[in-house]
Amino acid sequence: MNGRVAAASGREEGRPSRQINIVLRNQETPAITHAAADSLAQGAPPKSSGRSELFQELSRELDALVGLDNIKELVFEIYALLQIAQMRSDAGLASGSQAYHMVFKGNPGTGKTTVARIVAKLFQRMGVLTKGHLIEVERADLVGEYIGHTAQKTRDLVKKALGGILFIDEAYSLARGGDKDFGKEAIDTLVKSMEDHRSQFVLILAGYSGEIDYFLMSNPGLPSRFPIQVEFPDYTIDQLLQIAELMAKERDYILMPQAILKLKQHLLLEKTESLHAFSNARYVRNSIEKAVRSQAVRLLNQYESSSPGKQELMTLRTEDFKL
Repeated sequence: MNGRVAAASGREEGRPSRQINIVLRNQETPAITHAAADSLAQGAPPKSSGRSELFQELSRELDALVGLDNIKELVFEIYALLQIAQMRSDAGLASGSQAYHMVFKGNPGTGKTTVARIVAKLFQRMGVLTKGHLIEVERADLVGEYIGHTAQKTRDLVKKALGGILFIDEAYSLARGGDKDFGKEAIDTLVKSMEDHRSQFVLILAGYSGEIDYFLMSNPGLPSRFPIQVEFPDYTIDQLLQIAELMAKERDYILMPQAILKLKQHLLLEKTESLHAFSNARYVRNSIEKAVRSQAVRLLNQYESSSPGKQELMTLRTEDFKL
């Protein structure tokens, strides 16, 4: 989240919690490595070789993501702000620090954790964060079982996140239980930690757009503490097919044209008629992995006494997509 986008769709309440995922900054593989999209560059970066190299490195990672043009613009905006702040400081001008806590809104599989990891690297390289690591948690990691337990669990996670980013997935679940729920204690502790450890870590809340907006209203101090709020749009069908081909390519597979057509028709149906939130790139990844398993069974049945050729080992056919 190794850096791949995980799991299928939105989680239901009561589901067992996953382990806390700590991603060190040297794990730089994007959660979704996709084909080049529109370039981020909106102007030449500063000519300093160090600055230029950082800009080029970030651009390569961002341009490897399908779509997300508004996200790419935001990252470059932050990069430019930090560069100019350093120049102002060098010139003896005031360059007060800003709050960089963020809210990422969108359906599952739209690249939110991938972008959080890139932002962590940017902040570390630009001196905003000392470590640049990412700690990803959810409700069960923050909320305890008795009074006082939640506050301690939350403070411990904030302590681990110091110097990096604390990423709370499905953050709105903290507000679902009402005033008597321990989730409220976690929210209050987070708000206090943002004040006590100002500029020492960045908090990113992620979740569905409507529910995350409701969550922000659960505490009067929350909305003003998250000056950066950004939407992660669903991928188009063409973008999802591009993602599918690239995910296959990364695994040394190729999709036959008829297999792509079958997948396209299925994705159209899934996006328009599914009763649950469509999980975008996660759904595509699961479909590719299921096709790979089906292909393995087909080849073993076809080649009982011999081995398939290299091309056959690489090819995913229509019958492999049991959608």
